[in-house]
Amino acid sequence: MNSLIKPEYEILIFQFRGFKVMIDADLAILYGVSTKALKQQVKRNIERFPEDFMFELSKDEKDELVTNCDRLALLKHSSVNPLAFTEQGVSMLSSVLRSEKAIQINIEIMRTFARYRALLRENEELKKEILKLDAKLNQAFKFLLEKLDALHQKTNEPRKPIGYKINNK
Repeated sequence: MNSLIKPEYEILIFQFRGFKVMIDADLAILYGVSTKALKQQVKRNIERFPEDFMFELSKDEKDELVTNCDRLALLKHSSVNPLAFTEQGVSMLSSVLRSEKAIQINIEIMRTFARYRALLRENEELKKEILKLDAKLNQAFKFLLEKLDALHQKTNEPRKPIGYKINNK
């Protein structure tokens, strides 16, 4: 399969306000348009982008983004805060940007979000399995420790001497 998005797709997804999002600058590069053109199309069709599809990052969120991601350092001196698109917002972009490349990129991005969710689910299931295994091991160690303590607690009864009796002892 000839993929338009490189395997390092995870670095394009960030978390803000409880949403997994992609930033307008990254999306513009993927779609092959300028960030300004992407924002213009969004503003022309703003009714398609409610708050849970797209939101503007605050100055503090932008600073956090620039601090954590070196490739977005150009945003540091920008007077305009970036737009963050949720999975549904990225999907809506395909109806706003109507090129063949935009459609193909959008399909790949949707697959990326799906793989990301699957990875998170796998990690959660793995965590549950590890916790179950940990509980079983704790039970086994507790049982063994109780048995060892019981052995140490037993009083040693004097044993009958083995061998020859000396002086009727």
